[in-house]
Amino acid sequence: MAADDMIDSENWAGGFYELILVLGPADDARLDRAAGALWRAADVRGCRVGVDLVEVTPGAQAFTTGGHLRGTLTLPSGARVVCGSYTTRYDSVDNLVLYLPLGALARVDGRIGGYPFDQRSGVESLTWRAPLDRWLADIAVTVHADVPFTRAIIGFEADDDTDTTAGASYTARLVPGTNGMDYHPATN
Repeated sequence: MAADDMIDSENWAGGFYELILVLGPADDARLDRAAGALWRAADVRGCRVGVDLVEVTPGAQAFTTGGHLRGTLTLPSGARVVCGSYTTRYDSVDNLVLYLPLGALARVDGRIGGYPFDQRSGVESLTWRAPLDRWLADIAVTVHADVPFTRAIIGFEADDDTDTTAGASYTARLVPGTNGMDYHPATN
């Protein structure tokens, strides 16, 4: 089966590997610009919503029409996979998410296996996660140049509340620095 087939439910299985852009205070116009910038930066083909996969333009209005946006993109390896996007507004803060379903990723990279639930899900998973994290970080930096945001988090069903003060981090992060966004890779 093809990892870029939006109809194949197996491509959407296993959870999401995410790039979360914490945009800042709720702002529909910024969310609209950020969604378009994110899909351009990731070079996503198509933008479809709903069970009928109706073609829409990526933007704030598309999320209200269909919830999750779906498309396909090409990974740095050259493999083409399905992807999606959604937005949340919590405590008046907008988050915009680009996600890669593990079902599709596992079809194009055997190292993924049963991540994050198998014996290869610890530090050894960084062999495939680190390059993917870096690529997603580069996408975030490109978006930030068009639509500045507060920070970005990258990882499996990443959580903005993850405490990284204890040392090891399962997520990669981008935070504002003196010359743009500073990248902090996952270490575990």
